Order: sequence, then C-alpha cells, then structure tokens
Amino acid sequence: MIRVTEKNTPHRGLMTDAVHAGETPDPVTRASAPGIVTSTTFLADAGASFSAEDFGDATPYLYSRWKNPTVDQLEQKLAALEGAEAAVAFGSGMAAVTALLLYNLSAGDHLVISDVSYAATAEMTNELIPRLGISVTKVDMSDPENLRDALRPNTRLVYAETPANPILRLTDIEAVAGIAHENGSKVAVDATFASPIGIHPLELGADYVIHSLTKYICGHGDAIGGAVLGNRKDMAGIRKEVEIRTGGILSPFNAWLIQRGASTLPLRMKAHETGALAVAKFLEDHPKVTRVVYPGLASHPQHALAARQLKNFSGMLTFQVADGANAAKILADRLSIIHYAVSLGHVRSLVFYLPTDEMLRTSFRMTPAQERSYRAFAGDGIFRLSVGLEDPEDLCADLEYALAGVPSTTPR
Repeated sequence: MIRVTEKNTPHRGLMTDAVHAGETPDPVTRASAPGIVTSTTFLADAGASFSAEDFGDATPYLYSRWKNPTVDQLEQKLAALEGAEAAVAFGSGMAAVTALLLYNLSAGDHLVISDVSYAATAEMTNELIPRLGISVTKVDMSDPENLRDALRPNTRLVYAETPANPILRLTDIEAVAGIAHENGSKVAVDATFASPIGIHPLELGADYVIHSLTKYICGHGDAIGGAVLGNRKDMAGIRKEVEIRTGGILSPFNAWLIQRGASTLPLRMKAHETGALAVAKFLEDHPKVTRVVYPGLASHPQHALAARQLKNFSGMLTFQVADGANAAKILADRLSIIHYAVSLGHVRSLVFYLPTDEMLRTSFRMTPAQERSYRAFAGDGIFRLSVGLEDPEDLCADLEYALAGVPSTTPR
C-alpha cells in the first residue's frame, strides 16, 4: 500500500521518522545531513532574560546549557520514535534517571521501584534517595499485585524496568499503570533493553519513559547519553527545574552521534532480534549450558507476556553454565568475536558474567522472597550477552569454541 502524504506531514512510518524526524536541510548551506552546533553561546537581543525562571519553548537559543540546536534535533527524533509529546536529553542515562526522580519526589514522598533495575539506579535508591527524606519500597513487579500491596497514599511515583537488567524479567506495564493510577501515582518505565522499536510504554499507560541512549539508540558504543520522554508540561518542568539547574546536559557532539545512530534503529533492532534468537536457540541446545533466558524463546517464564507486549524481542539474553565464575575466565580468554565487556546494545556483541551473590551484596537489597525470584532467573550467576550485528553463525562458532574450554558437567 502506498502512503500518500503532504510535505512536512507528521503521519509517517517508523523507519521514515527514524531518518527524518527532527531534521531539515540546512537553510544556509543546503546540507542534507544535520550539522553540529558546538557553540556554547548565541547572539541575544538587548534586554533578553538570563534566568531559567523565564525559560520556555519560545525562548531563543542563548546558552547551550539551556538548549542547543543539535540536541533539539535529537529530542524531536526521540519523541517521534517513542510516540511522546516531548523529550529531554541528558549527558547519561543516570542523569536522566536522577532528573526524573528529583522532579517527581520531595521529602515525605514515597517511591515504589522494581527490586531489579539497572545497578546504578538500584544503588541510588538504596542510599541517596532515602537520604533526601524519600521513602523507598522495592517490589517484584512481575506480579502486579505486589505493587498494589506496596502503594501508600503518599506514593508519588512507581518506577518499573522491563525487560529488567540484567535478568530479563518482565513487567506488565498496562496492569502496573492501571493499579498505580488508581492510587494517583505516576508511572515511569525504563525501556532501555527493549528500545522504542520493542515497546512504547506511553501507549500502555506509563507517564514517563527513560532510555539510556548509550545503548540501542546510539547503537555504536561511542557516545553516552540519556533521555526522559513524556508530555510537554512535565518535560518542560524537568528541563527547567532539574536539567538547566543541575547541568547534566548532553554535549552537541554526542547528540549528533546518537542522532545518527537512531536513524538506523529500526533496521538494527530487526537484526539484533534475528541474531539473538539464533544464538539463544544454539545455546539452549548446548550440552554445557544449563539455562538460557530470552523473551523470544517459548522457555522464557513470561513468554506469553513478551509476545503480547513486545514488538521486538531485542538482542539481550542470559545464559548459565556450571561454575560460572571459572567459566567466565575461560570465555574471556577464548572468545574472539564477542568482546568480554560491560554495556550493551552495540553493533558488536558483548558478554559479561554477573555472579548472583555479588549482585545481591552490592546492588540489590532484597527480602528472602525477592531473592528467590531473582535466583529463579539468575541461578548462581548469569552471562549477560548483548548480541550485536555480526553473522549469527560466526557468533555461535565463537561460543562453541569458547565453551569447548569449559569443563564438562553432568548432561541435562
């Protein structure tokens, strides 16, 4: 079917938005590709205000901590991809998380957050946020009823992460949002693992979406950034009250790199998903692998929810082998295509071992029941594998060679 549109129409397909949203040819040079505006300051009219109190959408470019043309382009593209009214970009994913929490929470408020989330988010809500007089309750959000039991009259924000880093446990966003909104609480979802191609939390009832732009949206492992997306009013408040005043801004060069990466996001996510499914099936059949967790596999404990909620199963999977700590040393030495390194969502495949006891000691503070839920997905430890864009056959061969060095265990 041919989609007939007028020039500048907003009704475009996802791949078209990935390429064109936020971008127009340069009116002076007529350059087709977007440029980088690195200037920290801009010419101002006499009498222009230099206070964030007067900042608004119509405020002209004045100083790049307030807003910058290159960052603006990226924010417009992100909003189009996520189906949001607006986006605010930050210097890192954690700067985005921090801004969201500071904007929504004050002393005396209550936060409910998933008991499994990105390690830095978990650690911040273990220590820093409670020191500000904000009470925090951590719940296993794979069961929405756990959230209902945790809510209080002063619960201002419910924060979920799906798929959860690192164990790939899922949260039913629609169910969680319904329960939270009944209580008058707002809902934020970190959807970094899924990307905007895999899930649109705002369509499912969330009020905010958080992305580490460093990961899939940039996609090339060469720029750090973060973003919060939602309605225009809240995004304006986050920009004015937190970003401008705390200064966690994204550099124009990193914005340009991430914007370039975002233009191929739909195509890359298809390839990530295809590669991850092939690798997951290979590992699931390997005699030295005791378990594989991937939302696209029927063996995932929440595969039905994954099939209903995710439009793309992404490139993230975990696998377990006997004596994972020693196996990690062998894999780090024998892998040649897959890099033994942290992070995820890059064009190259990355793997890293996460021992459960260490994660529970450092990042996740859990009740015994929550620990059991964590171990149900992670066992004694997991290899978190971010499948890149290499040929799946080459990745499987690399893993085959590396696993050949791991001592045999009793067959499954």
